[in-house]
Amino acid sequence: MIVRKSLDPTWLSNTYLVADRPGGHAVLIDTGAPPEPILAWIEELGVTVTHALCTHHHLDHLIHRDVYQAKFGCPICGHASERELFGSLDQTLSDGEEIKSGGLTIRALHIPGHTLGQLAFLVNEAEVFTGDTLFRGSVGGTLGPGHTTCADIKHSILDVLLALPEETVVRPGHMEPTTVRAEREENLFVRAWRGLDPIREQPCTVAGQEATLLLRAPDYDGGTKCWVRLADGQEALVGGSRVSVR
Repeated sequence: MIVRKSLDPTWLSNTYLVADRPGGHAVLIDTGAPPEPILAWIEELGVTVTHALCTHHHLDHLIHRDVYQAKFGCPICGHASERELFGSLDQTLSDGEEIKSGGLTIRALHIPGHTLGQLAFLVNEAEVFTGDTLFRGSVGGTLGPGHTTCADIKHSILDVLLALPEETVVRPGHMEPTTVRAEREENLFVRAWRGLDPIREQPCTVAGQEATLLLRAPDYDGGTKCWVRLADGQEALVGGSRVSVR
């Protein structure tokens, strides 16, 4: 398997080119990063692009999709529950559905939380592309457009993604790769949810509203991500810049 990545310098979002071999077949995973490096690698490797697989509908993962569709005619694929949020989809994918692209077998995993139709893509049972659900040392937020709940993202991370074999490579929608083993052992959110580390509750405000801070940890962008309990008792994951400790 060949994996090449383009990174957007502002959003820090990744577009991945995943190919079976030089001269073979390939898929794109998310289309938000600059397309020029991806297009150059496609030409260099001489691969046929068969699908553009979208983890979710947010613009930083989607904005250049028309570039690839116009050039390669590849279908834009995403979860059916986000069809209207995408504007349009050529092919919908459901949990457990498999796509073949040459020597690649790609299984869609439905991992809601960050968005209703968030998907991960497990390629050849070896590498999983996790969108904005699981990052190296952090997790996705649950208050963005089209989100569901903190309970959903906990389930998606603990019971779906981290249930994969420990050696599985994790390639997030933003920044650098990691492994299932590393995230089970080192990710501070995962450790707290597994009951390995204590939770220290602190009064705080979230966007000016009363809440309780349960955990603040480093995020992929150099800032922090916070796990909070809101005034209505619901939990959420939110960027640290929105949280002030009293």
